[in-house]
Amino acid sequence: MINLNNIINKKNKEKIIMLTAYEYLTAYYLEKSGVDLILVGDSSGMVFSGYKDTLPVTINDIIYHTKAVMRGVKDIPVIVDMPFMSYQASCADAKKNAGKILKETGAAAVKMEGGIEIVEQIKALIDIGIPVMGHTGMQPQSVRKYGGYPVFGKKPEEKEKLIENCKALEKAGVFAIVLEKVKADVAKEITDMLNIPTIGIGAGPYCDGQVLVTHDLLGAFLDFKPKFVKQYEKIGERSIKAIKNFILDVKKGKYPSKKYYF
Repeated sequence: MINLNNIINKKNKEKIIMLTAYEYLTAYYLEKSGVDLILVGDSSGMVFSGYKDTLPVTINDIIYHTKAVMRGVKDIPVIVDMPFMSYQASCADAKKNAGKILKETGAAAVKMEGGIEIVEQIKALIDIGIPVMGHTGMQPQSVRKYGGYPVFGKKPEEKEKLIENCKALEKAGVFAIVLEKVKADVAKEITDMLNIPTIGIGAGPYCDGQVLVTHDLLGAFLDFKPKFVKQYEKIGERSIKAIKNFILDVKKGKYPSKKYYF
């Protein structure tokens, strides 16, 4: 039985590891590797579908990816991003769409971007039994508003707003909060202040856990290397090299050799 209290109880005891998956095989690898949480992020819009940002991702898109991920895991809680405009407009929209996601996929919880402005929607979901993970700091669904992907907490008013939002999210009942691109000292202050875990992405070492896009840490992209990502592999370069070797073998008549046909 998946119990998100196990995640909450890791605070101040051990670091929480969350990584993204959008399909069966990556989810299978992540569970075998020992991560604590899998996030079916709306970053699928960029990583899987090639969009410029996350905004085009739909409820049906996220459900499709989550179903595939769920086939690859047995015991890890799967958290699902609520896509842009699937919850912002009203509590009714939030309940309908979050309910559809959990009912059709069997995921453990949803994640919502925002602060005080979506507290009522968060409460509405928790009241009907849907666990919610918060997400504040840099919010990719607001990229048009920001004009890019800035770092938050540099100015006193930004820090004050972040703290205000995190307090509101905790009070609303979220079980954890993702802090994205937040100054490390501010992320530390927030982490120390809250009774629930913070999971950082580009928010320094002091959060209760870390999350990255799996394709980023594996080096799948050749020309996209955010400052906060450490590449543990270079599968993009290695994949291209392998494919080129296959092409050469076929053209030279080396493949398929007798070993590889019937």
